[in-house]
This record gives sequence, structure tokens and C-alpha cells, in this order.
Amino acid sequence: MVEISIEVPTAKKIPTTFNIHNDTRIDNYHWMRLTDAQKNSENPDAQTKEVFEYLNSENAYFEAELKHTEGFQKDLFEEMKGRIKEDDSSVPFKKNGYFYITRYELGKQYPIYTRKKGNLEAKEELLFDVNIMAEGHDYFSLGGLSISPDNTKAVFSVDTKSRRQYILYVKDLITGDILEDKIENTSGGAVWANDSKTFFYTEKDSKTLRSTKIKRHVLGVDTSDDVLIFEEKDETFGTYITKSKSNKYLVIGSYSTLSTEYQLLEADNPTGKFRLFQAREKDLEYSIAHFENHFYIVTNKDKATNFKLMKTPIHTTRKENWVDVIAHRSDVLLEDVSIFKKYLVLEERSNGLNLIRIKKWDDTEDYYLPFGEKTYSAYVYGNSEFDTDVIRYGYNSMTTPSSVIDFNMVDQSKEIQKEQEVLGGQFTKENYKSERIWVTARDGKKVAISMVHRKDTKLDNNTPFMLYAYGSYGHTIDASFSSTRLSLLDRGFVFAIAHIRGSEYLGRDWYEDGKLLHKMNTFTDFIDCSKYLIQKNYTSEKHLYAMGGSAGGLLMGAIINMNPELYNGVIAAVPFVDVISTMLDETIPLTTGEYDEWGNPNNKEYYEYIKKYSPYDNVTTQSYPNLLITTGLHDSQVQYWEPAKWIAKLREYSIGTNKLMMHTDMETGHGGASGRFDALKETARDYTFFLNLEGKLE
Repeated sequence: MVEISIEVPTAKKIPTTFNIHNDTRIDNYHWMRLTDAQKNSENPDAQTKEVFEYLNSENAYFEAELKHTEGFQKDLFEEMKGRIKEDDSSVPFKKNGYFYITRYELGKQYPIYTRKKGNLEAKEELLFDVNIMAEGHDYFSLGGLSISPDNTKAVFSVDTKSRRQYILYVKDLITGDILEDKIENTSGGAVWANDSKTFFYTEKDSKTLRSTKIKRHVLGVDTSDDVLIFEEKDETFGTYITKSKSNKYLVIGSYSTLSTEYQLLEADNPTGKFRLFQAREKDLEYSIAHFENHFYIVTNKDKATNFKLMKTPIHTTRKENWVDVIAHRSDVLLEDVSIFKKYLVLEERSNGLNLIRIKKWDDTEDYYLPFGEKTYSAYVYGNSEFDTDVIRYGYNSMTTPSSVIDFNMVDQSKEIQKEQEVLGGQFTKENYKSERIWVTARDGKKVAISMVHRKDTKLDNNTPFMLYAYGSYGHTIDASFSSTRLSLLDRGFVFAIAHIRGSEYLGRDWYEDGKLLHKMNTFTDFIDCSKYLIQKNYTSEKHLYAMGGSAGGLLMGAIINMNPELYNGVIAAVPFVDVISTMLDETIPLTTGEYDEWGNPNNKEYYEYIKKYSPYDNVTTQSYPNLLITTGLHDSQVQYWEPAKWIAKLREYSIGTNKLMMHTDMETGHGGASGRFDALKETARDYTFFLNLEGKLE
């Protein structure tokens, strides 16, 4: 067999100088940045050709380096695919007299949306077959399905570029015709007024992709005549529109990292004027739900760090009228509430674990659903029906496949509506073990790690161990089940999640202690977890692997700058690594809305702090671990040039023989492939990277 050898790509250097705060940065790879117009031009200019040539050379190098694994990748893909029930369907949910069902057919990539009127024995009505709609597209995303109150029309949205700029369309569900109404550059969602002919939508800024305008459209009216209802002029805020579960109110929301604001209008009066619920204030966050004569408010008002539940009369909504319903608790994070006619359902988090609390409005009952495992994931579904005694929730753990469960709040009985089937005949949950351990970080804080492995996997310094984390925006990665992950576990890997600061795993303070001028805690937590695993002989530096995506990719970039010797291999997916440059550029999507997460480097204090950890700015001469970077050309959240510049600079400074590779999907964006099987191929590629380093290509 002849091995194919391709030269390691080397990017040319064109110094670009940036000066701010009496500090000079020289970026040798700034030339890789293209505009959207350049990327999409049918007649590319010289710069575009050079950038594409470089990206393609990186892809060619990656493919050559893993050429010997092609057969294994295909087998791994088929193995993962073989565990999935291809002809699957969702549990039907009832809304406004119809049961809605999402199903997949054998061998098809995309879902089929249907409904049945009145009962499940009724004739099936086909709403959308996404397989047909996606034909001819490398990427296809159907979003924002919204059925009119009279059940005769559906607004839906389409994105074929993976930049989350959706085109809205309207389908007549009686005739099957697509109406002439077509609205471009939206966030993908729409909300109907109760007249079933008027809907509201969110328009994006075409350059920054910030959601900036709420508009009103009437069916059959030219979209150029759509009425601007609200414009969010604060560049640190975005906006959206939704509808209360009671269907009585249209709600415009404005949001930033640290503040929210809502405006209301009766859904029966779409041409009326929205009224302010409570004006935005710095550090005041709240969300609202309508029930009878009150609005219920989840808020951090009165220094309720972990949030509390309040209520206010529907006609006096300013904060001075809010009164406590569920008081603030320092050890319990209130994440969400669901309102029913007789019951209030609260989603809480205590000591890192999800809790579901059921409380009767008359206070005669107040209890928690029991969950028996040490680490798990539980969540309440949308439950669109208001007058019901049954809630639907989901449950899974690292060893227990997902279940959809209907729970009767009156007699406390439960009925499992669906259990995830793991096909292939190889999976038995009793063969696997999950546990949660606690690591003492360098400043004394306790950091949890949730892990899973086969019971027959020996834990010692030869054990391959994959540590995953995210650690930003307060987003918590719960311990959940994955059928694809079995392909690692069955080959002797341990998979673990480090619940580091920057998430809300241990409450809101856990998030606050991992952002802005405390961001370094996110990185040191992960490093301290890694060191602990090595010290306690769960694994060793030769067999420890790390993975994270987006802001988790930033985490990966930081840890390999700070402690590259701890890891044999790292995957950084769509990584946010050029933090200084991005946060100084207000034309880039998301930048202005991110100041409260990372800080605004136009302020010298934040500039100097970010510069200490920004992965691109801290690449230095040292031996980096084996590295795979993945990105998408059309990524609107982390622009492709960030990882492209990063790999070029890493190659310039890295010493040693470890492989540094990057793969750019030239057709997709931040979320990767859109088809369910194409997404599996990406997972097979990533797992192959780790398994190849372990010599486990069997």
C-alpha cells in the first residue's frame, strides 16, 4: 500500500498592525478574513482565491493524515447508525384540537411533520416533508413552524446557508399551496395574532445578524408595506416576539446578558399599541407568564441571585407591584416555571442536579418528582395544553436512554410514552457505570465531574479518557445519554463532563465566577480537573483527551496554551479563539451583545484581561498536543477565519511531532451538517481522531 504524503500547509504572513491602549498587536494572518460578498461571489477576487486555496489545502492535509482511517470511519458511521431507529416518531402532542407528530422514515435524513385532528385514529395530514424540501441543497434547515389559531395556515422558515438568516413563507394547510408572502432576513420565527391573518416576526441586521426589528405582516399585503412595530436600537440588546401560553398576549422581548424587558399587546387587537411591562434596568433580569388575573415573573429582583418567583396584577406590571410567590433560596437555582390551571410546575437546580417541583395553586400539595440516579438530566416539555392535570417531562442519564413520561399531578401516577431504542443488540445499561466525583480547584472551590464507562473498563494510567466541557453564558451541560458515545465506551474510553465555572451547575454565582474578569476560573477549573484525573490514576497525560465547541473551543485553546503537556489529543470545534479582535469589531455578528459576557476591550481593564487568555494572542513556542480544529465557512457565530488564523499561527510556533489539523466544511456554518446521517459522519470523524491516537482502529 502506497502512503499519500501531503506537505504541511503553511500560510503566508502579511503583517497587520493594531494599536489600542498604547499596546501594539501584529496579526500576520488577518488577510484570511473575507466578507460575505467575497465568499459568495461567482467571480472571486485574488484574496478570496488565496483564502479558499489555503482552506482547501488544510482539508487535503487532514484527509491525507487520516486516509488510513477511511474504512474505519465508514464502519464507525454504520455502527452508530445501526443503533438508531431510523423509522422513528415523536410522542404526539396536542395543541388546539390537533395532535402533532414528527417522524422519520427508513434511510431518510430529515423529519416529516404531520398532524391528526381530534384523536390519533384520525387521518394523517402531511404538513412538511423536509426530505423533499431539502433536495438540491447541501444544507437545509426548516425552522419556526407556527400554526394559525384557526388551524388553516402555517408560517415556516428556511435556511440553506447555515447563517441563521431565515426566509419566512406561509403554507395554506387546506390546499397545500405556498402563498406569495415571502419575507427575507428573519430570525426564523413568527407569531400569529388571534385573527389568523396577521403575524409578527423579527428582522435581523443584514451585517451584524443582530435581531433588531419587530414587524407586522398581513397575509396578501406586499412585504414592503409591513409595519415596523419596534426597533431595538441598543446594540447590546436583541429582540424577539412570542405569545403567552394563555394565547391572550403578544409579547415583545428585549434581552442582553444582564437585562431583559417586555412589551405586551392583547392578541385580539393586532393593530393596537404595545405597552411596557417593566422598563429595562442594568442587572434586572425577568421573564413572564400569564395566568388568569396575574403575570408570574421569574426574576433576580431584590438581589435574588438564584432567581425567585413573583407575581403582579395584569394591569399594574411595574416592579413596585411585584410580590413574592416563591422566595429566593441561596442553594436552589430557579430555572423555569410552567403554569397550568390547577398546578404550578417549577424547574429547579440544587447541588448541580435538575429538580421538578409540583405545587398546587391552593397550596394543598407541594412535592418533587423522585429521580434515583446520582447524576442525570430531567426537563419539562413545552406542555402547550393549559387545562390539564398531566405534565410531560423527559429523563435520561449517562447510562439510561431518554424517556418521555406523562405524569398525572393529581394521583401522581406516571406513564412512559416513549423510551429511546438502542438497536444493534449490543447495549445493556447494566454493563455501564456512571458516577459523579468532586475536584478541589486551586482556590478551594469544589468542581464536579460526571463520568461514564463500561463496568469492565479498568481505570488506570493506560485508560483513554475524554473530558468535555463548555463553561460559558451560564449554559449547563447536564449528564445525558448518547448512543453514539457507546462507540467510545465500548472501545475502553471513559467519557466525562467537567461542570466548570461559567455554567450555572451550582447556581448563578457559579456563572458569575466564570465570566468577565473571572473568566480565567473556567480554564483553571478544567486544568485542575485534568490534573486530578491524572493524579488519581484515572488516566495519564498519554491518554487524556479534551473536547469543546464554540465557547468550549475557546476553552480548548486556552488550556493547550496554559498546560499543553496534560493532553494527548484535543478537538476544538468551531472555536472562538481570536477574542480580542472579535470583541473590538462591532461589525461582526454577536459582538456588541457579548460585552457583558467577556467584557468590552475598548475598556483598557477588559482589554488587558482578555489578552491574558485569548488563545490566538497567547500562542507561544512550545509542544502542543495533537489537535483537530473543525469549522464551517458560513459560520455566523464564530467566523471561519478565527480557527484558520489560529491553525496557521500554531503551526508557526509549535515544536515537536504532534499533528495539528483543521477541517473546514465549505457548505455549512456553526451547527455543522443538517441531515441526521451527515451529522453522524462528523461524529465518526471526531471519534476516529481520538481512536487513531489510541491505536484502536478495530
